[in-house]
Amino acid sequence: MATATPPTPGETTATPEPSSAVSSNAVSNEVAAAPGLAAPAPAPLPVAQPADPEDSTPTEKIKTVMDRVQEFRARHEKWEMAAFFFVGFVYDVLTLSRIDDTLTMVQQFVYLGVLATLLMLEQRHPEGTEPPKVLAKVWRWREDAIHFFYGSLLSSFMLFFFKSASGFTPFLFLVAMFALLVANELPLFRKLGPVVRVSLFSLCVGMYMAYVLPVIIGRMNFWIFLLAMVLAGGVIYGLIHLLRRWGTLDQLAAIRQIAIPGYGTLAALLVLFLVRVIPPVPLAVTFSGIYHAVEKKGGAYQLSHEQVWWKFWHKGDQDFVARSGDKAYYFFSVFAPKGFHQYKVRVRWYYDHPQKGWTTYGDGTLLTIANKGIERGYRSYAFTSNPKPGDWRVVLETEDGHEINRLSLTVEEDTRTEPRQFQVFEHNPDKK
Repeated sequence: MATATPPTPGETTATPEPSSAVSSNAVSNEVAAAPGLAAPAPAPLPVAQPADPEDSTPTEKIKTVMDRVQEFRARHEKWEMAAFFFVGFVYDVLTLSRIDDTLTMVQQFVYLGVLATLLMLEQRHPEGTEPPKVLAKVWRWREDAIHFFYGSLLSSFMLFFFKSASGFTPFLFLVAMFALLVANELPLFRKLGPVVRVSLFSLCVGMYMAYVLPVIIGRMNFWIFLLAMVLAGGVIYGLIHLLRRWGTLDQLAAIRQIAIPGYGTLAALLVLFLVRVIPPVPLAVTFSGIYHAVEKKGGAYQLSHEQVWWKFWHKGDQDFVARSGDKAYYFFSVFAPKGFHQYKVRVRWYYDHPQKGWTTYGDGTLLTIANKGIERGYRSYAFTSNPKPGDWRVVLETEDGHEINRLSLTVEEDTRTEPRQFQVFEHNPDKK
Protein backbone atom coordinates (compact mmCIF):
# COMPACT_ATOMS: atom_id res chain seq x y z
CA MET A 1 0.00 0.00 0.00
CA ALA A 2 1.41 3.33 -0.93
CA THR A 3 2.08 5.81 1.75
CA ALA A 4 2.98 9.48 1.66
CA THR A 5 6.68 10.13 2.13
CA PRO A 6 7.31 12.81 4.70
CA PRO A 7 9.62 15.61 3.67
CA THR A 8 13.26 15.36 4.43
CA PRO A 9 14.33 17.58 7.29
CA GLY A 10 15.56 20.94 5.98
CA GLU A 11 13.49 20.63 2.82
CA THR A 12 10.73 23.08 2.13
CA THR A 13 7.80 22.74 -0.12
CA ALA A 14 7.21 25.45 -2.70
CA THR A 15 4.08 27.39 -2.08
CA PRO A 16 2.64 29.11 -5.22
CA GLU A 17 2.21 32.89 -4.95
CA PRO A 18 -1.40 33.92 -4.86
CA SER A 19 -2.61 35.21 -8.21
CA SER A 20 -4.28 38.58 -8.46
CA ALA A 21 -6.85 37.00 -10.67
CA VAL A 22 -7.99 34.57 -7.94
CA SER A 23 -10.88 35.68 -5.76
CA SER A 24 -10.19 36.29 -2.06
CA ASN A 25 -12.78 33.69 -1.03
CA ALA A 26 -11.25 30.92 -3.16
CA VAL A 27 -10.47 27.62 -1.38
CA SER A 28 -6.79 26.58 -1.14
CA ASN A 29 -5.80 23.78 -3.49
CA GLU A 30 -3.45 22.27 -0.93
CA VAL A 31 -5.15 19.69 1.27
CA ALA A 32 -3.29 17.80 3.95
CA ALA A 33 -3.05 14.17 3.03
CA ALA A 34 -4.82 11.90 5.42
CA PRO A 35 -2.71 9.07 6.80
CA GLY A 36 -2.77 6.18 4.44
CA LEU A 37 -4.42 8.11 1.60
CA ALA A 38 -2.88 9.47 -1.58
CA ALA A 39 -2.77 13.25 -1.98
CA PRO A 40 -5.56 14.47 -4.27
CA ALA A 41 -4.66 16.12 -7.60
CA PRO A 42 -4.44 19.92 -7.32
CA ALA A 43 -7.46 21.78 -8.59
CA PRO A 44 -6.84 23.86 -11.77
CA LEU A 45 -6.30 27.55 -11.14
CA PRO A 46 -8.85 29.91 -12.75
CA VAL A 47 -7.51 31.49 -15.96
CA ALA A 48 -7.22 35.30 -15.85
CA GLN A 49 -9.39 36.91 -18.52
CA PRO A 50 -7.95 39.89 -20.47
CA ALA A 51 -9.39 43.22 -19.49
CA ASP A 52 -11.96 44.79 -21.79
CA PRO A 53 -10.22 47.52 -23.89
CA GLU A 54 -13.22 49.77 -23.48
CA ASP A 55 -12.74 49.62 -19.70
CA SER A 56 -9.04 50.57 -19.90
CA THR A 57 -9.36 53.64 -22.23
CA PRO A 58 -11.25 56.87 -21.47
CA THR A 59 -14.48 57.44 -23.34
CA GLU A 60 -13.92 59.80 -26.35
CA LYS A 61 -16.14 62.87 -26.57
CA ILE A 62 -18.71 62.67 -29.33
CA LYS A 63 -18.04 65.44 -31.89
CA THR A 64 -20.86 67.76 -32.79
CA VAL A 65 -21.53 69.11 -36.25
CA MET A 66 -19.99 72.46 -35.26
CA ASP A 67 -16.84 70.70 -34.01
CA ARG A 68 -16.45 68.98 -37.36
CA VAL A 69 -17.02 72.25 -39.19
CA GLN A 70 -14.33 73.98 -37.14
CA GLU A 71 -11.88 71.11 -37.80
CA PHE A 72 -12.61 71.35 -41.51
CA ARG A 73 -12.03 75.12 -41.45
CA ALA A 74 -8.72 74.67 -39.62
CA ARG A 75 -7.53 72.14 -42.22
CA HIS A 76 -8.52 74.37 -45.15
CA GLU A 77 -7.86 77.85 -43.76
CA LYS A 78 -6.25 79.19 -46.96
CA TRP A 79 -9.07 77.91 -49.15
CA GLU A 80 -11.60 79.45 -46.79
CA MET A 81 -9.79 82.78 -47.05
CA ALA A 82 -9.85 82.61 -50.85
CA ALA A 83 -13.53 81.63 -50.85
CA PHE A 84 -14.59 84.60 -48.68
CA PHE A 85 -12.54 86.95 -50.85
CA PHE A 86 -13.96 85.56 -54.09
CA VAL A 87 -17.58 85.43 -52.89
CA GLY A 88 -17.49 88.99 -51.52
CA PHE A 89 -15.90 90.43 -54.65
CA VAL A 90 -18.08 88.55 -57.17
CA TYR A 91 -21.20 89.36 -55.18
CA ASP A 92 -20.50 93.08 -55.49
CA VAL A 93 -19.52 92.88 -59.16
CA LEU A 94 -22.81 91.16 -59.97
CA THR A 95 -25.07 93.24 -57.74
CA LEU A 96 -23.43 96.68 -57.81
CA SER A 97 -25.67 99.21 -59.51
CA ARG A 98 -25.25 102.88 -60.33
CA ILE A 99 -23.32 105.03 -57.91
CA ASP A 100 -26.46 107.08 -57.18
CA ASP A 101 -28.64 104.05 -56.43
CA THR A 102 -30.41 104.63 -53.11
CA LEU A 103 -30.56 100.94 -52.20
CA THR A 104 -26.78 100.60 -52.67
CA MET A 105 -26.09 103.60 -50.44
CA VAL A 106 -28.44 102.26 -47.75
CA GLN A 107 -26.91 98.78 -47.94
CA GLN A 108 -23.39 100.14 -47.50
CA PHE A 109 -24.57 102.32 -44.61
CA VAL A 110 -25.93 99.20 -42.90
CA TYR A 111 -22.66 97.36 -43.52
CA LEU A 112 -20.74 100.21 -41.87
CA GLY A 113 -23.13 100.15 -38.92
CA VAL A 114 -22.66 96.39 -38.44
CA LEU A 115 -18.88 96.80 -38.68
CA ALA A 116 -18.87 99.58 -36.07
CA THR A 117 -20.96 97.41 -33.72
CA LEU A 118 -18.72 94.36 -34.11
CA LEU A 119 -15.54 96.40 -33.62
CA MET A 120 -16.89 97.92 -30.38
CA LEU A 121 -18.11 94.54 -29.09
CA GLU A 122 -14.69 93.04 -29.79
CA GLN A 123 -13.12 95.75 -27.66
CA ARG A 124 -15.65 95.17 -24.88
CA HIS A 125 -15.42 91.36 -25.07
CA PRO A 126 -11.80 90.54 -25.98
CA GLU A 127 -10.54 87.03 -26.68
CA GLY A 128 -10.83 84.76 -23.63
CA THR A 129 -13.78 86.55 -22.05
CA GLU A 130 -17.45 85.67 -22.14
CA PRO A 131 -19.05 86.75 -25.45
CA PRO A 132 -22.22 88.84 -25.63
CA LYS A 133 -25.20 86.69 -24.63
CA VAL A 134 -27.24 87.68 -27.68
CA LEU A 135 -24.40 86.67 -30.03
CA ALA A 136 -22.99 83.75 -28.04
CA LYS A 137 -23.89 81.10 -30.64
CA VAL A 138 -22.47 83.04 -33.59
CA TRP A 139 -19.60 84.88 -31.86
CA ARG A 140 -17.08 82.41 -33.26
CA TRP A 141 -17.93 83.67 -36.76
CA ARG A 142 -17.25 87.34 -35.99
CA GLU A 143 -13.81 87.28 -37.69
CA ASP A 144 -15.26 86.06 -40.97
CA ALA A 145 -18.19 88.48 -40.71
CA ILE A 146 -15.92 91.49 -40.15
CA HIS A 147 -13.66 90.66 -43.06
CA PHE A 148 -16.56 89.79 -45.35
CA PHE A 149 -18.05 93.25 -44.77
CA TYR A 150 -14.65 94.88 -45.26
CA GLY A 151 -14.15 92.95 -48.51
CA SER A 152 -17.62 93.85 -49.75
CA LEU A 153 -17.21 97.57 -49.03
CA LEU A 154 -13.67 97.84 -50.38
CA SER A 155 -14.59 96.03 -53.60
CA SER A 156 -17.58 98.35 -54.12
CA PHE A 157 -15.51 101.46 -53.53
CA MET A 158 -12.73 100.15 -55.76
CA LEU A 159 -15.20 99.65 -58.63
CA PHE A 160 -16.71 103.11 -58.15
CA PHE A 161 -13.31 104.80 -58.05
CA PHE A 162 -12.05 102.71 -60.98
CA LYS A 163 -14.76 104.16 -63.21
CA SER A 164 -13.63 107.69 -62.34
CA ALA A 165 -9.87 107.05 -62.48
CA SER A 166 -7.63 108.15 -65.32
CA GLY A 167 -3.88 108.44 -65.67
CA PHE A 168 -1.10 106.66 -63.82
CA THR A 169 -1.28 108.31 -60.38
CA PRO A 170 -4.95 107.54 -59.59
CA PHE A 171 -4.34 103.94 -60.62
CA LEU A 172 -1.67 103.71 -57.92
CA PHE A 173 -4.44 104.53 -55.46
CA LEU A 174 -6.57 101.76 -56.94
CA VAL A 175 -3.66 99.31 -56.75
CA ALA A 176 -3.24 100.19 -53.08
CA MET A 177 -6.96 99.61 -52.54
CA PHE A 178 -6.77 96.23 -54.27
CA ALA A 179 -3.76 95.31 -52.12
CA LEU A 180 -5.80 96.14 -49.01
CA LEU A 181 -8.67 94.08 -50.38
CA VAL A 182 -6.38 91.04 -50.74
CA ALA A 183 -4.49 91.64 -47.49
CA ASN A 184 -7.81 91.87 -45.67
CA GLU A 185 -8.20 88.11 -46.23
CA LEU A 186 -4.71 87.09 -45.04
CA PRO A 187 -4.48 85.50 -41.56
CA LEU A 188 -1.35 87.54 -40.75
CA PHE A 189 -3.21 90.75 -41.55
CA ARG A 190 -6.10 89.67 -39.35
CA LYS A 191 -3.79 89.07 -36.38
CA LEU A 192 -2.45 92.64 -36.39
CA GLY A 193 -5.33 93.63 -34.17
CA PRO A 194 -7.57 96.67 -33.64
CA VAL A 195 -5.20 99.29 -35.07
CA VAL A 196 -5.41 97.83 -38.58
CA ARG A 197 -9.13 97.21 -38.30
CA VAL A 198 -9.80 100.75 -37.16
CA SER A 199 -7.69 102.07 -40.06
CA LEU A 200 -9.71 99.98 -42.50
CA PHE A 201 -12.96 101.11 -40.91
CA SER A 202 -11.89 104.77 -41.12
CA LEU A 203 -10.92 104.27 -44.79
CA CYS A 204 -14.32 102.74 -45.57
CA VAL A 205 -16.25 105.50 -43.79
CA GLY A 206 -14.17 108.22 -45.45
CA MET A 207 -14.61 106.80 -48.95
CA TYR A 208 -18.33 106.26 -48.35
CA MET A 209 -18.78 109.90 -47.35
CA ALA A 210 -16.55 111.04 -50.24
CA TYR A 211 -18.93 109.66 -52.85
CA VAL A 212 -22.30 109.88 -51.06
CA LEU A 213 -22.09 113.60 -50.21
CA PRO A 214 -21.53 114.72 -53.85
CA VAL A 215 -24.46 112.51 -54.91
CA ILE A 216 -26.74 114.05 -52.26
CA ILE A 217 -25.55 117.67 -52.59
CA GLY A 218 -25.12 117.57 -56.37
CA ARG A 219 -21.63 119.07 -56.44
CA MET A 220 -18.05 117.85 -56.27
CA ASN A 221 -15.19 120.06 -55.07
CA PHE A 222 -12.61 120.39 -52.30
CA TRP A 223 -15.09 121.76 -49.74
CA ILE A 224 -17.47 118.84 -50.26
CA PHE A 225 -14.59 116.40 -49.81
CA LEU A 226 -13.45 118.24 -46.69
CA LEU A 227 -16.98 118.03 -45.25
CA ALA A 228 -16.97 114.27 -45.99
CA MET A 229 -13.75 113.82 -43.98
CA VAL A 230 -15.14 115.89 -41.10
CA LEU A 231 -18.28 113.72 -40.93
CA ALA A 232 -16.16 110.57 -41.07
CA GLY A 233 -14.07 111.98 -38.22
CA GLY A 234 -17.29 112.40 -36.25
CA VAL A 235 -17.95 108.67 -36.62
CA ILE A 236 -14.49 107.88 -35.23
CA TYR A 237 -15.13 110.25 -32.32
CA GLY A 238 -18.41 108.43 -31.63
CA LEU A 239 -16.53 105.10 -31.35
CA ILE A 240 -14.06 106.60 -28.90
CA HIS A 241 -16.83 108.19 -26.82
CA LEU A 242 -18.82 104.95 -26.50
CA LEU A 243 -15.80 102.81 -25.63
CA ARG A 244 -14.67 105.33 -23.01
CA ARG A 245 -18.19 105.52 -21.60
CA TRP A 246 -18.33 101.72 -21.27
CA GLY A 247 -14.97 101.78 -19.50
CA THR A 248 -13.50 99.47 -22.12
CA LEU A 249 -10.50 101.68 -22.96
CA ASP A 250 -8.60 104.20 -20.93
CA GLN A 251 -7.59 107.50 -22.50
CA LEU A 252 -4.14 106.35 -23.62
CA ALA A 253 -5.46 103.14 -25.21
CA ALA A 254 -8.23 105.07 -26.98
CA ILE A 255 -5.65 107.43 -28.49
CA ARG A 256 -3.33 104.63 -29.60
CA GLN A 257 -5.88 102.13 -30.86
CA ILE A 258 -8.67 104.37 -32.21
CA ALA A 259 -7.75 108.04 -32.58
CA ILE A 260 -4.33 107.78 -34.25
CA PRO A 261 -5.20 105.14 -36.88
CA GLY A 262 -8.70 106.56 -37.46
CA TYR A 263 -7.86 110.24 -37.85
CA GLY A 264 -4.53 109.43 -39.51
CA THR A 265 -6.30 107.55 -42.31
CA LEU A 266 -8.73 110.43 -42.91
CA ALA A 267 -5.87 112.95 -42.99
CA ALA A 268 -4.09 110.79 -45.57
CA LEU A 269 -7.23 110.71 -47.74
CA LEU A 270 -7.45 114.52 -47.61
CA VAL A 271 -3.82 114.89 -48.68
CA LEU A 272 -4.32 112.41 -51.54
CA PHE A 273 -7.29 114.46 -52.75
CA LEU A 274 -5.26 117.68 -52.65
CA VAL A 275 -2.46 116.16 -54.76
CA ARG A 276 -5.12 114.80 -57.16
CA VAL A 277 -4.44 111.12 -56.56
CA ILE A 278 -8.04 110.32 -55.58
CA PRO A 279 -10.31 110.26 -58.68
CA PRO A 280 -13.16 112.81 -58.95
CA VAL A 281 -15.93 110.47 -57.86
CA PRO A 282 -18.82 110.39 -58.80
CA LEU A 283 -17.98 111.78 -62.28
CA ALA A 284 -17.03 109.10 -64.83
CA VAL A 285 -16.37 109.05 -68.58
CA THR A 286 -18.44 106.35 -70.28
CA PHE A 287 -17.05 106.82 -73.80
CA SER A 288 -14.21 108.71 -75.49
CA GLY A 289 -12.28 108.68 -78.77
CA ILE A 290 -10.26 110.62 -81.37
CA TYR A 291 -11.87 111.31 -84.74
CA HIS A 292 -11.41 113.23 -87.99
CA ALA A 293 -14.93 114.64 -87.84
CA VAL A 294 -17.87 114.85 -85.44
CA GLU A 295 -21.37 115.66 -86.65
CA LYS A 296 -24.61 115.63 -84.69
CA LYS A 297 -27.73 114.32 -86.42
CA GLY A 298 -30.85 114.22 -84.30
CA GLY A 299 -30.07 112.35 -81.08
CA ALA A 300 -26.97 110.66 -82.52
CA TYR A 301 -23.38 111.71 -83.20
CA GLN A 302 -21.65 110.51 -86.36
CA LEU A 303 -17.94 109.99 -85.79
CA SER A 304 -15.61 109.67 -88.82
CA HIS A 305 -12.29 107.84 -88.50
CA GLU A 306 -9.62 105.79 -90.30
CA GLN A 307 -8.90 103.19 -87.65
CA VAL A 308 -6.21 100.57 -88.31
CA TRP A 309 -8.08 97.25 -88.29
CA TRP A 310 -5.67 95.30 -86.09
CA LYS A 311 -5.46 97.97 -83.38
CA PHE A 312 -8.86 97.03 -82.01
CA TRP A 313 -8.14 98.60 -78.61
CA HIS A 314 -7.95 102.09 -80.11
CA LYS A 315 -10.99 104.32 -80.04
CA GLY A 316 -11.13 105.99 -83.42
CA ASP A 317 -8.07 107.74 -84.90
CA GLN A 318 -5.43 107.40 -82.21
CA ASP A 319 -3.08 106.87 -85.16
CA PHE A 320 -4.06 110.19 -86.72
CA VAL A 321 -2.98 110.64 -90.35
CA ALA A 322 -3.22 114.41 -90.94
CA ARG A 323 -3.43 116.58 -94.01
CA SER A 324 -3.25 120.35 -94.11
CA GLY A 325 -6.39 121.89 -92.58
CA ASP A 326 -7.39 118.74 -90.65
CA LYS A 327 -8.85 118.93 -87.16
CA ALA A 328 -8.36 116.30 -84.46
CA TYR A 329 -11.63 115.89 -82.55
CA TYR A 330 -11.85 114.56 -78.99
CA PHE A 331 -15.35 113.19 -78.41
CA PHE A 332 -16.47 112.11 -74.95
CA SER A 333 -19.49 111.23 -72.84
CA VAL A 334 -19.31 111.96 -69.09
CA PHE A 335 -21.73 110.61 -66.48
CA ALA A 336 -22.89 112.42 -63.35
CA PRO A 337 -25.59 111.31 -60.89
CA LYS A 338 -29.17 112.46 -61.23
CA GLY A 339 -29.79 115.79 -59.54
CA PHE A 340 -26.19 116.88 -60.13
CA HIS A 341 -25.86 120.62 -60.80
CA GLN A 342 -24.27 122.01 -63.95
CA TYR A 343 -20.49 121.92 -63.81
CA LYS A 344 -17.56 122.78 -66.03
CA VAL A 345 -14.85 120.57 -67.48
CA ARG A 346 -11.73 121.56 -69.38
CA VAL A 347 -10.17 119.76 -72.35
CA ARG A 348 -6.39 120.26 -72.54
CA TRP A 349 -4.10 119.24 -75.41
CA TYR A 350 -0.45 118.35 -74.75
CA TYR A 351 2.28 118.01 -77.38
CA ASP A 352 5.57 116.17 -76.91
CA HIS A 353 7.94 118.85 -78.25
CA PRO A 354 11.25 117.47 -79.58
CA GLN A 355 13.26 119.96 -77.48
CA LYS A 356 10.92 121.07 -74.67
CA GLY A 357 9.18 117.78 -73.90
CA TRP A 358 5.50 117.70 -72.95
CA THR A 359 4.03 121.19 -73.28
CA THR A 360 0.49 122.54 -73.13
CA TYR A 361 -0.90 123.29 -76.58
CA GLY A 362 -3.21 126.26 -76.21
CA ASP A 363 -5.28 127.27 -73.20
CA GLY A 364 -7.71 124.37 -73.41
CA THR A 365 -11.45 124.37 -73.99
CA LEU A 366 -13.86 125.01 -71.11
CA LEU A 367 -17.22 123.24 -71.51
CA THR A 368 -20.40 123.34 -69.43
CA ILE A 369 -21.90 119.92 -68.65
CA ALA A 370 -25.61 119.70 -67.91
CA ASN A 371 -26.05 116.01 -67.17
CA LYS A 372 -29.37 114.86 -65.72
CA GLY A 373 -28.36 111.41 -64.54
CA ILE A 374 -28.63 109.91 -68.03
CA GLU A 375 -27.01 106.48 -68.13
CA ARG A 376 -24.98 107.18 -71.28
CA GLY A 377 -23.77 110.51 -69.89
CA TYR A 378 -23.61 113.99 -71.39
CA ARG A 379 -21.87 114.08 -74.78
CA SER A 380 -19.62 116.83 -76.03
CA TYR A 381 -16.39 117.34 -77.95
CA ALA A 382 -13.41 119.65 -78.50
CA PHE A 383 -10.83 119.88 -81.29
CA THR A 384 -7.43 121.22 -82.23
CA SER A 385 -6.58 122.43 -85.75
CA ASN A 386 -3.56 121.45 -87.86
CA PRO A 387 -1.91 119.18 -85.28
CA LYS A 388 1.85 118.79 -85.75
CA PRO A 389 3.35 115.35 -86.42
CA GLY A 390 4.43 113.65 -83.21
CA ASP A 391 2.98 112.34 -79.94
CA TRP A 392 -0.04 114.02 -78.42
CA ARG A 393 -2.17 113.67 -75.32
CA VAL A 394 -5.65 115.00 -74.62
CA VAL A 395 -6.88 115.27 -71.01
CA LEU A 396 -10.38 115.90 -69.67
CA GLU A 397 -10.34 117.38 -66.18
CA THR A 398 -12.62 119.08 -63.71
CA GLU A 399 -12.49 122.81 -63.20
CA ASP A 400 -10.21 122.38 -60.17
CA GLY A 401 -7.81 120.12 -62.10
CA HIS A 402 -8.84 116.55 -61.21
CA GLU A 403 -8.33 114.33 -64.23
CA ILE A 404 -11.38 112.41 -65.47
CA ASN A 405 -10.07 110.92 -68.72
CA ARG A 406 -7.04 110.95 -71.02
CA LEU A 407 -6.22 109.59 -74.46
CA SER A 408 -2.91 109.40 -76.32
CA LEU A 409 -2.56 109.79 -80.08
CA THR A 410 0.21 109.87 -82.66
CA VAL A 411 -0.04 112.31 -85.56
CA GLU A 412 1.58 111.41 -88.89
CA GLU A 413 1.71 113.48 -92.07
CA ASP A 414 -0.50 112.12 -94.83
CA THR A 415 1.44 112.00 -98.10
CA ARG A 416 -1.42 110.50 -100.08
CA THR A 417 -3.22 112.54 -102.72
CA GLU A 418 -6.25 110.39 -103.42
CA PRO A 419 -9.58 111.07 -101.67
CA ARG A 420 -9.90 109.46 -98.23
CA GLN A 421 -12.61 106.98 -97.28
CA PHE A 422 -13.71 107.38 -93.67
CA GLN A 423 -15.62 104.88 -91.60
CA VAL A 424 -18.58 106.43 -89.80
CA PHE A 425 -19.50 105.24 -86.33
CA GLU A 426 -22.86 106.37 -84.97
CA HIS A 427 -22.85 107.00 -81.25
CA ASN A 428 -26.46 106.59 -80.19
CA PRO A 429 -26.77 104.57 -76.95
CA ASP A 430 -30.44 105.56 -76.61
CA LYS A 431 -31.34 103.70 -79.79
CA LYS A 432 -33.00 100.36 -79.09
